[in-house]
Amino acid sequence: MSVEDKAELIIAIRNYKCEKRKKRANGIDFTASDATSDEKILLRSIEPQAKAGFVGVDDVKKMWKVMKSEDYDRGVLISKRFTVAAVEEMAQDNIQQVSDEYMPPFKPEKLYLTINNYVKNLCKAKCGDVPLKESDCKSYTDENACRIRAISRNASFHFEKGWMNLLKDDLKQLLTLNKLATA
Repeated sequence: MSVEDKAELIIAIRNYKCEKRKKRANGIDFTASDATSDEKILLRSIEPQAKAGFVGVDDVKKMWKVMKSEDYDRGVLISKRFTVAAVEEMAQDNIQQVSDEYMPPFKPEKLYLTINNYVKNLCKAKCGDVPLKESDCKSYTDENACRIRAISRNASFHFEKGWMNLLKDDLKQLLTLNKLATA
C-alpha cells in the first residue's frame, strides 16, 4: 500500500473531512478536520528520497514548523520507514507515525462501517438511492455485475472471516471509485 493510500485510509477510517490536498516534491500534505473535536490535522505522506529509504529527523522538524506556523492541532507523518531519531522527534512533537511497521490500531467494526458508508454514498451517487435488489441497480447488466455491490459483498465476507488486510483493500478500491466519481 502506498503512503498516499495509507493517508486516505486513515482519513476515511477516522472520518476526517479532507479540506485540502497539496502535492509536494516528495509527497502530499492533507489538511483535514476532525468533526468530533474540531481539530485541524496535518497528514503528511513522504516518499523517502534517500537511497536507504528512511525519513529522517529533518523532515520531522520541517513538518513541526509547518504545524506551528499554520496552527495545526495534530500531525500524522506517513512513510515507509523512519530513522530512530525521527521517531524520537515525532514523540516529542506529538506527531503520530505511520509506517510499514506501524499502522495505528482501529477496530474491524469501524473499518467495516466505513466501507458501508462509502458503498451507500457511491450507490446514491450512481443510482439515486441504495438499491434494495440487484434489478434496481443501474450499474447491473446481464453481462456485468455492479462493481460497488461486488466490493460490498466481498467486504461482508472478509469481515466475517476477520481478514483485515482484505478489508483494507476493499476500502482502498472504494476510495478509488469515489475519486473517479468526484473527478
